[in-house]
Amino acid sequence: MAKYLVTGGAGFIGSHLCDALIARGDEVRVLDNLSTGRRENLASEVEFILGDVTDEDAVQKASIDIDGCFHLAAIASVAQSTEDWVGTHEVNLTGAIRVLDAARATKFPVVYASSAAVYGDNASMPLCESDRASPLTPYGADKLGCELHARVASVLHNIPTTGMRFFNVYGPRQDPRSPYSGVISIFTDRLSRCLNIPIFGDGQQSRDFIFVGDVVRFLIAAMDRADTRAAIYNVCSGQSTNLRQLAQTLATVSGVTPQIEYLPARQGDIRASLGDPARAAKILNVRAEVSLGEGLSQTVSHHVTTTLDTSKAAE
Repeated sequence: MAKYLVTGGAGFIGSHLCDALIARGDEVRVLDNLSTGRRENLASEVEFILGDVTDEDAVQKASIDIDGCFHLAAIASVAQSTEDWVGTHEVNLTGAIRVLDAARATKFPVVYASSAAVYGDNASMPLCESDRASPLTPYGADKLGCELHARVASVLHNIPTTGMRFFNVYGPRQDPRSPYSGVISIFTDRLSRCLNIPIFGDGQQSRDFIFVGDVVRFLIAAMDRADTRAAIYNVCSGQSTNLRQLAQTLATVSGVTPQIEYLPARQGDIRASLGDPARAAKILNVRAEVSLGEGLSQTVSHHVTTTLDTSKAAE
């Protein structure tokens, strides 16, 4: 049994990670400012600290007597990173440095969330960890900065670190009304309300979707192998799905025929994103196991149940 800190643990990915850690008998402490996370996402066994990763005192307090940290706290909205460049930078990069600095005393390992956004609009497919990083947004630049500072932490301070480049994560608890939300949660919500599905451009834009349960397994495997080599891994399925295919698969699992509304393409949208999962499979012995159809079925089922519960509570 170990004791882990999960920053951003009340959020979408973080809360699923907390559930998995608790289920295997670990102790879990969460640091979250609840800007997007929800306290009700967390099991009663979780020790919760309301605080921000930009607050040195809060991070230091949360880091006492832990065996490792999963650093997931971030502002994940690309649009917000463009509008509030400085504010998101303070959370996404300064927050990461706060966590790494807290690890200097006891050298606890830090597994942190990076992003496929570090690749930018890279034509090399599938994307490998050794491919050139060329972020196009402040969010992507800050995530690349996290990787660089993690390497410095390992080289200068002997802190074990591992970076996880998340591709398009989806699953239960992803809020469709949040600016951080992914396309799957938005499509699912609109289908459930019999609304048109908006697709910007021709719908041939493709993404590498990975179920949140698989992401949790990647994270735990990375913690078990964290060391001072400051390794970086793609967290992806290695499967490409375009938006038209996504809408069709959602229609199949939900039993609702979507009405697609094609809108003008958005400036700056990346045409294709596909990751190579080979490094994680070889070194961490972990790979995506949940098919898109199965993952979408779980996501739709959770959304329907949550919607019904919300409706009953409002009566």
